[in-house]
Amino acid sequence: MVDRSYDKISIRRQCQLLGVNRSNFYYQPQLVSVETLDIMDRIDRQYTETPFYGVERMTAQLRRDGLLIGHNRVRRLMRLMGLMPIYPKPNGSKRHPEHKIYPYLLRDVTIERANQVWSADITYIQMMAGFLYLMAIMDWFSRYVLSWAVSNSLDCLFCVDALEQAMLVGTPDIFNTDQGSQFTSCDFTSRLEQAEVRISMDDRGRVFDNIFSERLWRTVKYEEVYLDEYRDGRQAVDGLGRYFDFYNNRRPHQSLDYRTPAEVYFENRFSCLALPPSQATEEQVLCNAAVFTL
Repeated sequence: MVDRSYDKISIRRQCQLLGVNRSNFYYQPQLVSVETLDIMDRIDRQYTETPFYGVERMTAQLRRDGLLIGHNRVRRLMRLMGLMPIYPKPNGSKRHPEHKIYPYLLRDVTIERANQVWSADITYIQMMAGFLYLMAIMDWFSRYVLSWAVSNSLDCLFCVDALEQAMLVGTPDIFNTDQGSQFTSCDFTSRLEQAEVRISMDDRGRVFDNIFSERLWRTVKYEEVYLDEYRDGRQAVDGLGRYFDFYNNRRPHQSLDYRTPAEVYFENRFSCLALPPSQATEEQVLCNAAVFTL
């Protein structure tokens, strides 16, 4: 948004008006070395197979696989990738000290219908010359992916964009996330509060709060990401778009009696709303269009 060629307003003033630190505008990101990307890929694959591995066990496993690496480097890379092991621990996702933390609302709750509970999570996506972060919003009852977005940084903007897209499809009773700064930001939580959605956040140290998202990431990576090395972000977006279309509309799920997430989500949603079949069919087409044109 800063225009270098606009001589009527200096770059310093443009940055002030946009609320951007001028040093950030001039900053040139350092490319990640091929060696580091290879290590990150090995960590990601190991984490996808064993998401309960912490820094110590991950380091030990990498050493057993012939990689000479120290605990500090593994810890730094796992933090960069946004990977947190699934086991009771004193520190969860990195939270912002000034952001409000909401209580966990899903203890002893039975999930019985679509749009009862949605959740959001972020994962790491490897490319040949870099990496991206993938965020997805999913309906717990049907496993339907309502929206998704990718970014090269862990800011909250791409999460808010995905939330806006998901809200075109429906509105949940409860929205559950971890305590990461992207989800506790005012931009994200205020959008939910405006829609009168109850906000739930995982308790620190709880093991299975976000298990549905972890299963989704495992499926996406084994069935798409690891099979197709993305050259760049454009190829990643195209590949993920095709896969989520397949996942939602054509991939039968054993836990859904071998129906697809889209079938379960829209069938259950429209039965709850008691819509006439013609109106339900029309709305389903509109909703799918909203999701798959991201």
